[in-house]
Order: sequence, then structure tokens, then C-alpha cells
Amino acid sequence: MDMVLNAAAVYVILMVMLRLAGRRTVATMTAFDFVLLLVIGEATQQALLGDDVSLTGAIVVIATLVILNVGMSLLKQRLPHLSCWLDGAPLIVVEHGRMLDARMRQARIDRDDVLFAARAAHGLERLDQIKYAILEASGGLTIIPVAGEGHARAAGRPDSPAA
Repeated sequence: MDMVLNAAAVYVILMVMLRLAGRRTVATMTAFDFVLLLVIGEATQQALLGDDVSLTGAIVVIATLVILNVGMSLLKQRLPHLSCWLDGAPLIVVEHGRMLDARMRQARIDRDDVLFAARAAHGLERLDQIKYAILEASGGLTIIPVAGEGHARAAGRPDSPAA
């Protein structure tokens, strides 16, 4: 029974810690983040299993974590506010080429993050080419270009207004 309670406690604590760390932490993993994840995994394993390193103990802990995860997803379906708190909601950080500084600070992203996503997704080079930049609940940045900007125009495709 201790393993089940330990698994539930670790699950809740990690969910809260990852939520406090922010969306961008989960979406973009640096080498430091990867090492931290490995250390957290090792520490979590110690907390979950304790002295019991048996196959049965591992199965009990894994089953507990899977049941908690399924239960949490069902709870989020029934309580949209819980889903919003746990997963976050999309957040517009650039609107019509203008950075929304307070939101960007809140999300801990900067101009370079937005321009990187704009270049990668659409080949955009400037903020004024971005209609909206949206920080998704997953931590990724979605870029919506101003009409006529981006790869379609640069490639001279028929769907481009410049073609």
C-alpha cells in the first residue's frame, strides 16, 4: 500500500512542479533539461519503489501511475477548468507584428524564440510579417503569418498573391 501512496504523491508533486516550470520548459529541451529529467527519473524511482526492487513492486507502481493518468484525463474532460489549470490555454504573444511584452514575460519567451519559430515554420524574418504568434498549451509556438507572407510567397507558388 505504501508504494501506491508514494506513486500517487510523486505523480501529484511532479504535475505541480512541471506546471509551475511553465509550458516552454516542457516543449523545449536543452541538454541541461535532459540531464535534469534523468536525475528526476532516478530520484523518482527511489521514491516510488524504496527498498522493494521486485518485479511485482514495479508493476504495482506502473499500474498506479497509469490509473492516475487515465483518471486525471477523465477528470479533465468533465471539469474544463481543471484542464485549463493543468494544461494551460493558448496564449497570444504577438499580435499584428507587435510583441505583447507582459504575456511574453509571463510565458518566459523572448523575441528570438518567436522569430526562430517564424523562420522554421514559414521562413519569416521580421515581426511585422507575423499576424499572430500563439504559445500553445503544449509549449510550442504557432505562427500565423500576415496574408501573402511566408513560404508560399517566397517559393512563388500559384496560391501566392505575388505569383
